[in-house]
Amino acid sequence: MTPTSPSPEKLRRRGLRLVWATIFWNVFEVFITIGLGVAAGSIALVAFGTDSMVEVFASLVVVWHSRDLLVMEETHRTRRSLLLIAVSFVVLGAVLIVGAGFRLIEGSVPDESPLGIAYLAITAFVMLALAILKQRTAVALASDPLAAEARITYLDAGLAASVLLSLVLNAAFGWWWADPVAALAIAGIALREGHEHWEESRAMVPDAP
Repeated sequence: MTPTSPSPEKLRRRGLRLVWATIFWNVFEVFITIGLGVAAGSIALVAFGTDSMVEVFASLVVVWHSRDLLVMEETHRTRRSLLLIAVSFVVLGAVLIVGAGFRLIEGSVPDESPLGIAYLAITAFVMLALAILKQRTAVALASDPLAAEARITYLDAGLAASVLLSLVLNAAFGWWWADPVAALAIAGIALREGHEHWEESRAMVPDAP
């Protein structure tokens, strides 16, 4: 660490601030997107709101991991944190698959949602910015759980962009199927990330008591 580099404690506090910012945004997002989705009859928006609950869970895991702890507990807690985040990735993928499946089966065209389009555009930008800042902080702090949570935030930004694109395509061309196709692609990425973090946690050797 260079003389001008932030101390580990400052980095830890910065990481926690970023995580709490994500939590507050996602809690707000749950109500906004589900409400807009119900109003417009959009399964994509409802699924996106459900996904935000998964994001809150992953962020709370990182907060739990970042509490003051003994050195001997570090590996054990990191391992459990990675396991919990892996589960959140799998849940996220499952939510997207279920939502996309219902969308394809029903084949119904949702109403246009200008408010949904505007909100998702803002969300995609905010989530991307938070993900970049989390990733940089995770690298400086050498925090695996924060890096994993940053990847979830990247996925959230990608999901917001895909749902945004699907709403625009539906409004402009009536392409209702663009939504489930994009959701399924992101679900595949989420499941892959879940598998990778599960294997990473299993490869860690628990600390001796």
